[in-house]
Amino acid sequence: MLRRTFIGLVLIAIASQPLLAAEKVFTRGGAAIRGYDPVAYHLEMAPVKGDSKFNYQWKGREWRFKNAANRDRFIADPEKFAPRYNGFCAWAASQGYLASTVPDAWTIRDGKLYLNYSLSVRSTWLEDVDANIAAGDRNWPDLKQ
Repeated sequence: MLRRTFIGLVLIAIASQPLLAAEKVFTRGGAAIRGYDPVAYHLEMAPVKGDSKFNYQWKGREWRFKNAANRDRFIADPEKFAPRYNGFCAWAASQGYLASTVPDAWTIRDGKLYLNYSLSVRSTWLEDVDANIAAGDRNWPDLKQ
């Protein structure tokens, strides 16, 4: 009986792991997406470093913003502004693996922010954005961390 209970608890822990892993967002220095403001990509069409004075905890990470207005926009609709694939490289997700990103390699497509590993990887990803997004979306459930 004790063994069966232990096995059951182990199976529950294993089954819940993907749910816990899905909450992770690529970080460096403790802040999501290297401390850059996800709203600024949408409004200013540029990577803008966030300020730790204007932060918000979401999905277990600190998100930083240029100003209070951007922070408040994010709080109102984080899914609208947060990068796809939890901030991991969109090209890598389309190929079935995870990779980090750099702030300057980004694209907004259909109102969604996509980040890439480098500018050269971004160029490759842009060669067929629609197919790469479709592949990334198919792969993402198995890649979530």
